[in-house]
Amino acid sequence: MLELRNVSKWFGGLPALQDVSFRIAPGQVTALIGPNGAGKSTLINCISGVDRVQAGSVLLARRPVEALPAFKIAALGVARTFQNLKLFSRLTVLDNVLTGLTVAAERSFAVSMMRLPALRHQERQLRLRALKALDDFGLAKKAHWPASSLSYGEKKRVEMARAFVSDPRLVLLDEPVAGLNTEETAQIARHIRRQRSAGHTMLLVEHDMELVMEVADQVVVLDSGRCIASGKPEAVRSNPLVLEAYLGRMEATA
Repeated sequence: MLELRNVSKWFGGLPALQDVSFRIAPGQVTALIGPNGAGKSTLINCISGVDRVQAGSVLLARRPVEALPAFKIAALGVARTFQNLKLFSRLTVLDNVLTGLTVAAERSFAVSMMRLPALRHQERQLRLRALKALDDFGLAKKAHWPASSLSYGEKKRVEMARAFVSDPRLVLLDEPVAGLNTEETAQIARHIRRQRSAGHTMLLVEHDMELVMEVADQVVVLDSGRCIASGKPEAVRSNPLVLEAYLGRMEATA
């Protein structure tokens, strides 16, 4: 589904990513881990087109996309959540999720102005899809609430519903359980497993190692912008390079 070949990115002459290469198979959850500053969010931004890759290739279903703008990559079936919440606080929960269907709302300016029956039918269908996504994430009863009235954990689920509503090829989840308590984290884990069972492919950036070990099929480890390990969760957890670069540092800090 996704292949990275020697992806590199610099900021002001400093390397943020250096020759990063790995593959994600369809229907799998790949976790991207590493210490703060390792380049995880930068990599998410490069895949989604927010940042431009300066060297290497990003292939979606074997098609190079590294030169495409973000809106064209989204139209090809890449959706994402954000490390810091990016909701429209004054819109309803339903309207926030509907923004995830922008790529599915094909219409011309003339058709929108004339309000033809076909347009009204399409809008009804999109609303039904958004309501189903909210139901999948346990938020259907709050569809018409303003997004600002939700708890932090609920807002995280709204972002996930918005990412999955368009039935994308690939979903990039940037720290979906950051700031959540144990119960909320377990709830997100159930949603991730359910979406994987439905056939969705995901790249998960996360610091919560219990969640990573529970839901990931593959783990990729970044350190200082380089990929230092990849493989099954059990193998990566016992890799000496990973213990030194990431897991060991966490235990020492704790």
